[in-house]
Amino acid sequence: MSRPPPPTTAVPFPAVHREIMHDSAHLHVTGAARYTDDMPDPAGLLHVAIGQSAKAHARILSMNLSAVSAFPGVVAVLTARDVPGRNDVGPVLPDDPIFAEGLVEYVGQSLFAVAAETRQAARAAARLARVVYEERPALVTIADARKADSHVLPPRRLERGDPDGAITGAPHRLAGRLAMGGQDHFYLEGQVSLATPGEDGDMHILCSTQHPSEVQHLVARALGRPDHAVTVEVRRMGGGFGGKETQASLFAAVAALVADRTGRAAKLRLDRDDDMVMTGKRHDFEVGYQVGFDDAGRILGLDITLESRCGMSADLSGAINDRAMFHCDNCYFLPAVRITSYRYKTHTVSNTAFRGFGGPQGMLAIEQVIDDVARHLGRDPLTVRWANFYGGPGRDLTPYGMQVTDFIAPDIIDRLEASSRYRERRAAIAAFNAASPVLKRGIALTPVKFGISFTTSFLNQAGALVHLYADGSVMLNHGGTEMGQGLFTKVAQVVADVFGIGLKGVRITATRTDKVPNTSATAASAGADMNGMAAFNAARTIRDRLAAFLASRWEVAVEDLCFADDRVTAGDRTMDFADLARQAYLARLSLSATGFYATPKIEVDKETLIGRPFYYFAYGAAVSEVVIDTTTGENKLLAVDILHDCGTSLNPALDRGQVEGGFIQGMGWLTMEELVFDAQGHLRTHAPSTYKIPGCGDVPAHFRVELINRPNPEETIHRSKAVGEPPLMLAISTFQAIRDAVAAAGGGGPVMLDAPATPERILMAVQARRNPGAP
Repeated sequence: MSRPPPPTTAVPFPAVHREIMHDSAHLHVTGAARYTDDMPDPAGLLHVAIGQSAKAHARILSMNLSAVSAFPGVVAVLTARDVPGRNDVGPVLPDDPIFAEGLVEYVGQSLFAVAAETRQAARAAARLARVVYEERPALVTIADARKADSHVLPPRRLERGDPDGAITGAPHRLAGRLAMGGQDHFYLEGQVSLATPGEDGDMHILCSTQHPSEVQHLVARALGRPDHAVTVEVRRMGGGFGGKETQASLFAAVAALVADRTGRAAKLRLDRDDDMVMTGKRHDFEVGYQVGFDDAGRILGLDITLESRCGMSADLSGAINDRAMFHCDNCYFLPAVRITSYRYKTHTVSNTAFRGFGGPQGMLAIEQVIDDVARHLGRDPLTVRWANFYGGPGRDLTPYGMQVTDFIAPDIIDRLEASSRYRERRAAIAAFNAASPVLKRGIALTPVKFGISFTTSFLNQAGALVHLYADGSVMLNHGGTEMGQGLFTKVAQVVADVFGIGLKGVRITATRTDKVPNTSATAASAGADMNGMAAFNAARTIRDRLAAFLASRWEVAVEDLCFADDRVTAGDRTMDFADLARQAYLARLSLSATGFYATPKIEVDKETLIGRPFYYFAYGAAVSEVVIDTTTGENKLLAVDILHDCGTSLNPALDRGQVEGGFIQGMGWLTMEELVFDAQGHLRTHAPSTYKIPGCGDVPAHFRVELINRPNPEETIHRSKAVGEPPLMLAISTFQAIRDAVAAAGGGGPVMLDAPATPERILMAVQARRNPGAP
């Protein structure tokens, strides 16, 4: 049973709630940080490349690999026939083959693997395959799948009250639509795995993955071995953002199969083009809605449909689309609502987890509704947001039946509205627009309410292993993974705080499945919540043993002991922490412990989606100001003001970094990152030359971020709140500010703008508003 953390007390150098730099910061800036591809090559290393499908949907009539095998330097070629176990790496359903068997369902699908003495030889050989296809019609878009009634998973629906009656009887009614594109993770470090065979069928895998346990289980299944035969290790990733939650398993499995077949270490590292073609993206969505509302803009009834492109297999699309449904309310009470979710199967790469995990899509949808309602009534969208907030009698229940008990969004928005001078700036922008025929400015303030926990309930668990050595130094291991977000630093702070020692006394070690088993992915923003608490429990177990031992020696009460300042004191008596560790060792006291944590209060019906899927909510709000050129569609983000809720932050410096980075990544999704597939299913934006991500020049000069120091009412680790995903949705303010600028361009009616708001789309939106009904 997990203990809640003790109250945080002030000590000369407390380890938590301090702005401590990332543990690997000095390694990052000097280039000394080791990633998977930086590890010294084992003797006899083989390099692996994957042969990919050239067709989106086709039957394989023949596959001649003789030229591949004969290429100089090639050692082995593997196909589906060479998989000793199960030819599948589907994380939920068995629908994601390692190597295609007879049928291909997206361009880039894995057909075979080539192992060679050099990377260049492997890649060159992979291109020599002669594959004969019998092409079939390819479903590429959501519209294609809708017309073909092609679903990767059954549709889901949430409904409360009588939305049809509420809409029909409302004083005002609107219907609208919105399309939003996907997003490539564009992590700096691509997919990479290094598999090294051991004795008696053992396999060790260095892998850039957010989910070492899942890689372990799926690789073992492919090898036809028990889980204990496979050890997966990851010290750090060069970014993940969800793209290495499930997608790493394919490449780890291929490397392991080659190593098992040849008895030699094997490395598989994708280049950027192959990475973008072969890995899944954020799900693109199309949204349609009907809404009824009163004169104040208060929503009375809403019928909203979410349609997503999932790709060729289920991957995590079920949970992602569920979370989109759970976030269709954002901060707004919906008295009568129907939310319908369609999960379409297309002949494109399987879309997957991405920061926010469906939440951004659901949240953008409701913010579109609010904005359309406001413009229909001629009101400031912020005023309509205020009218629809949760709060007041009978207005605290979400569509999925969870009570909103700590709704602090109004406080945040009230503070941000004042500190950002929102009303004053809005008036100034109106004056600017009236005098400027070409350039138009826009401003928007949007809130965020994001649920924290895995919506797949059993994943809300974590483990840790802590060793205290006889010299007083501590070794820390847990199931979380480090992808640059600072998780390892935060958990180390927690452990140092338990022992009352400096952070230098805690050694951070690589995540390994042979140290902490059966862990969950570092995802759902729950990394610090879960692993921090598991590590706290492990460290507390050791500290309790030390306290009982020393209290007996000193003949004092355990509660009189204070662990702080690298010392233990009781009244006038004091001892260095290192001396206590030494004495405890000599007295044969166990100085090692495991810790476990399971998130409490989580309960949701898998069929109806009714219940409490989240432990708590994280809140935030952002004001964005933009300018657009109505003759070209060019646009620029001028200013951003953010107020974000991190509870009592474990590390404000790291949390501010997450807020800043999350916002910019969300802004990229909504304004410039555009994935283009042609009619044959080929991804045409598969390199930095054709896929634009935000750069330094896209960050506004005015970028103010403030954190709220307000304890989480739930018993999280030191009353902190998760900060990985929620900030991304703050960027919805940028998209809404662009809509505001388009509305100022003249004309009437709705603002018809899809995401991402590229210059082309902005220009078309301006023209559509000025010339309604024009082709």
